[in-house]
Amino acid sequence: MVSDMISRLTGWLRRLPPPHERFEGLAAALDEEFGGRREPITAAACAEIERAAWPYARHLLLHFDPAGTGPPDEVAPGWPEPDPAVVLPAAAQVREVSRMDGGACLIRVDGLDALRFAQPYLDAAFALARGATAILLDLRANGGGSPETVAYIAGRLLGDRAVHLSDVTYRDHTRQWWTPDLPQGTAVPSEVPVAVLVSDRTFSSGEALAYHLRARGRVTVVGGRTPGAADHITEIRLAPTVVGQVPIGYVTDAVSGANWEGTGVVPQREVPASEAVTAALEALRA
Repeated sequence: MVSDMISRLTGWLRRLPPPHERFEGLAAALDEEFGGRREPITAAACAEIERAAWPYARHLLLHFDPAGTGPPDEVAPGWPEPDPAVVLPAAAQVREVSRMDGGACLIRVDGLDALRFAQPYLDAAFALARGATAILLDLRANGGGSPETVAYIAGRLLGDRAVHLSDVTYRDHTRQWWTPDLPQGTAVPSEVPVAVLVSDRTFSSGEALAYHLRARGRVTVVGGRTPGAADHITEIRLAPTVVGQVPIGYVTDAVSGANWEGTGVVPQREVPASEAVTAALEALRA
């Protein structure tokens, strides 16, 4: 029933992430609103819980599968290893590289798969972009993924020398994320203008990439405001029919001292997603 799932969820929220008023407020709000709900778990109930969590943590998601039978997790299992048979045929979600009129190059990346799989495709994309008059990094359908891949793409645009992107604070440690040191001349030259295209479908680590690049003044962000899901999360089975994405840490950008949680990444040029390419080309030519 809903109350049992909420008890497990709020228990994880008090055990997994670091002490923070957002996470503490989220657990208290969920207990108060749903702790007495004795009805069966449904997709509608999961959606209602997600909406209640929205003011506190936009990455708390509940995936309902009516055919699910697994027991609730007692220990956080962590993320499963990515399956090469899924990742490689999709080119690690590097969907498109195309030259446009005037010599600009569009690179469309719809997800951020593990770097050990994604790097060859990203290297190929940036090789094809060499000599471009401008770059449009299309993240409008990017649902997120690996922070290591975020750092790798950011490094291709921020320069050959390593740059400190962020600190992620967990309950028992803090992890720094840096772009990699690259061989001289590998990164896109600093004089080449870059636009990042975003939308309300740009999520999680997709938002992180846009945010970190904008915070360093390297790009012009064009499109629609993103949802604002900044927390690092892990998957936990909360009920036989529900797997939740539960916050385990929060991000602090090394330049802004903040993040995009709740606010989203706000474009400098806000237009409908369908008009972002045209608007980006206009912005880069201005």
